[in-house]
Amino acid sequence: MVTKQLNGSSNEADLRRADSLAREIFSDIANKWALLIIEALGERTLRFTELRNEVDGISHKMLTQNLRMLERNGLIVRDVHPTVPPRVEYSLTEPGEALRKTVDVMCEWTHRHFGHIEASRHRFDA
Repeated sequence: MVTKQLNGSSNEADLRRADSLAREIFSDIANKWALLIIEALGERTLRFTELRNEVDGISHKMLTQNLRMLERNGLIVRDVHPTVPPRVEYSLTEPGEALRKTVDVMCEWTHRHFGHIEASRHRFDA
């Protein structure tokens, strides 16, 4: 995907436009793995293996791809310590912390409406 450069146009910040940079950013962060990674890193700085253990079910490849995407978007920082073997840690940046607050609200919403959604699914599938 070719990344557009924001030139100040309000069209580029409009999620409803297919060619907007905002939609590309939203697409990056609005996936289950990114949200779970952000939630996990909101607790503390984690190494790769610790993060993979925190995000149950994520593959090595998906974790790597999502960490790179989150770093590219400035939501996490990757800190490499010059040791043998190298120690790499990930933590949220200030914008990442702000996004985590939104993720927390989404998690609260999920917990609050879980029973309703589960019952609706059962009725629909019957």
